[in-house]
Amino acid sequence: MNRDLFDKTRADLAIARLREFEPPGGYYLAFSGGKDSVCLKALADLAGVKYDAHYSVTTVDPPELVRFIREHHPTVTWDRPKRSMWKLIERDSMPPTRLARYCCRALKEDKGNGRLVLTGVRWAESSARSRRSMVDVCYKQSKHYLHPIIDWSDVDVWAFIHENDLPYCSLYDEGYSRLGCVMCPMKRKRAQLEDAARWPRIYRAWLRAFGRMVDRRLALGKTCSWADGLAVMDWWLNEQDGSGEPDNQLPLW
Repeated sequence: MNRDLFDKTRADLAIARLREFEPPGGYYLAFSGGKDSVCLKALADLAGVKYDAHYSVTTVDPPELVRFIREHHPTVTWDRPKRSMWKLIERDSMPPTRLARYCCRALKEDKGNGRLVLTGVRWAESSARSRRSMVDVCYKQSKHYLHPIIDWSDVDVWAFIHENDLPYCSLYDEGYSRLGCVMCPMKRKRAQLEDAARWPRIYRAWLRAFGRMVDRRLALGKTCSWADGLAVMDWWLNEQDGSGEPDNQLPLW
């Protein structure tokens, strides 16, 4: 990694931040298995700070990512949700959308209460994250966040990984720039369909959950304009994509 005028690399600065803010009880390290959290965990080890790493099981992560965490990070604690994604869809009687991301709140954001939470959030990831501070306060829950690599670029991340010979999920070598839930509604339609083709079992799980959601809406006497799970999938993909046009080519596997 490049050095600044004081002969410090970004890794040196991140390690200094980790040491400066270390709480007496140690950090809660939010570990997703992605490249940023791989760097974060390695930096915490280099800093010699106390932490316990946690993987929030979403039940919709790519199998390759799940296997990577299990094989290369066996000490990470797996925090399993009270309800899977599929049960959340039934409970809320609607699919998760870009504006109604109840899945994130239920599967990830309710963790680490009362702790100082370490994350791999970076400004370069998105316009929303570019407005984050290195230290954040969560006003909904009693916790704070520290983002030690918030000012890192993608180049910095990969340089640190390669210089330290850190294992990473194989999906990056196949062209995936970011990892996350299969068919996440934050993705564009094309990416969602590519996910469906690669992981048909998870696609079918979405379809079944949408079908049960329709049945529940009808059982509760709620208005329902969808006939079945496939109709929900058609709306979901096109509504998120902004076209609003039905798609008669959806896979049926």
